[in-house]
Amino acid sequence: MSKQPRDNDFTIKIANVNGTGSASANTLLMKAFFRMGIPVAGKNYFPSNIQGLPTWYEIRASRDGYICRSGRVDVLVAMNAETYRKDLHDVAPGGYLIYDSTWPRAKQLARDDITILGVPLARLCNERFTRARERVLMKNIAYVGVLAALLDLDLAVVRALLQDSFAAKPQLLESNQAAFDLGYHYARENFSCPLPFRATAMNATGGHIMIDGNSTAALGALFAGATVVGWYPITPSTSVIDTFKRHAERLRKDPDTGRTNVAIIQAEDELAAIGMVLGASWNGARAFTSTSGPGISLMSEFLGYGYFTEIPAVLVNVQRCGPSTGMPTRTQQADIMACAYASHGDTRHVLLFPANPEEAFYLTAQAFDLAERLQTPVIVLTDLDIGMNDWMCRDLQWDPAYQPDRGKVMSREQLEKIEKFHRYLDVDQDGIPWRSLPGVHAKGAYFTRGSGHNMYGAYTEDAKEYQAVVDRLRRKWETARQYVPTPVVEQSDRHRVGIISVGSCDGAVREARARLAEAGVGANYLRVKAFPFSRQVQDFLDAHDRIYVVEQNRDAQLRSLLLLETRVDPEKLVAVLHYDGLPIVAASIVDGINQDMARGQAA
Repeated sequence: MSKQPRDNDFTIKIANVNGTGSASANTLLMKAFFRMGIPVAGKNYFPSNIQGLPTWYEIRASRDGYICRSGRVDVLVAMNAETYRKDLHDVAPGGYLIYDSTWPRAKQLARDDITILGVPLARLCNERFTRARERVLMKNIAYVGVLAALLDLDLAVVRALLQDSFAAKPQLLESNQAAFDLGYHYARENFSCPLPFRATAMNATGGHIMIDGNSTAALGALFAGATVVGWYPITPSTSVIDTFKRHAERLRKDPDTGRTNVAIIQAEDELAAIGMVLGASWNGARAFTSTSGPGISLMSEFLGYGYFTEIPAVLVNVQRCGPSTGMPTRTQQADIMACAYASHGDTRHVLLFPANPEEAFYLTAQAFDLAERLQTPVIVLTDLDIGMNDWMCRDLQWDPAYQPDRGKVMSREQLEKIEKFHRYLDVDQDGIPWRSLPGVHAKGAYFTRGSGHNMYGAYTEDAKEYQAVVDRLRRKWETARQYVPTPVVEQSDRHRVGIISVGSCDGAVREARARLAEAGVGANYLRVKAFPFSRQVQDFLDAHDRIYVVEQNRDAQLRSLLLLETRVDPEKLVAVLHYDGLPIVAASIVDGINQDMARGQAA
């Protein structure tokens, strides 16, 4: 059961209309909490059209550092008349609803168990501002002022944020400060301020930043040395490339020519995009693309080609709701199986699973080293929640001494010394052959083919020669277990119950474990960071009698992958699933585990 709000422990939800300019106001509010030292997270629920449909922004302040979605609403700002009835229903008992009382609400649109506060936002802004668009925009800043009064925000922090945003535009600074003051003073004069819970200064955000995962994935690719992008725009991954381009233009300038030393090519479709990436990688560049589920479907043919011809490539898959077009602006983890076995035939792909934007930075960078070391496509699976929402993360760090791991690439000197180069010969018995790059030496030339080939790179339809190649690829897959990131394991010998999860479920799982512990239920935890599964995953499965697999899809895809790729008893694995398109909450995990335990006791 959710706790009542307390200082620095509440959730605010703002209901608005897409295209009304509320994003900057909502971000201003979230950043105010962050600068006051309060752990905070922002979740944006927006439609897939350009403007006109409902949008919601949710801010959770958590003194305990929980930055997943809370699953409750303590304060709701209802700015959209069309969704008012639904928004009214969403407020937790004892909570507060703020609405624009310029237009009165019918008496039936009320609840006895919450406090409803009317603020004539439109009237206040119409009286203060003259231009129509300005009146619309300033209503958003005015409700920030109302919330600042009700929650006792540090006004110096808000002023500093406004100064940071509009220092170069004094007129905008003046109008935004005026709108904020309208809301703030109205609330102070008409309501009891602050509320029974408030925002009080902490010191829990030092050494942290607010950032989204699409930005950090782009930075990871940039720092890893990516120079070629082949891509096709698709929600919610487009800003990965937008961010990469923006930073490349600043950081990859040739000092002599002024030219940007990257090639970013928008293809005609996703199939062409991954083809460009493979072509650039074959030529020795570090190349990548970003996409989402429908793009993975279209790229599958070339992914099989990359696997069989052993060409490095990196893909960032920002997962969204499917199947088909699904809900492009909602989150899910339903591409796990599609990515693990993308393409026809016996194909396995290396997958990396960041849990937050911080890990998206490091794992995307690591993906390039893995792709070249293993000579295969590597897919980084984030999701819309990680990719497009605002997260509090530790400062990103980078080793200035970093050197890319290019894997087994023969130099000119090495090629000169050997008698003959064979592209697919496993000289080291680890499944990974040596490769050469075009133009280095004539001895390194070979023909790359997606059709049957033998260990020497020659075309074949001979049964034994073909089987030798695919058996070696399986041996390389086993070698990959040594190189992929190991899972996060938090384990005590006292507990025989375990939780296995992946990606953005992590925050909700951690909060759920704390709630379960308060109720006397101890559970160990393993978070998968990569596929193939390393030895620690099998060890965790063997060590527990009951294991709850928490994931955000309908068909328990992580559980299915564990059943296919480990020796686990299927009876051990209990699926705890969340797949409505909104980020997972701790309560759903606690309920799922408690219900299963109750069934076990009844049996």
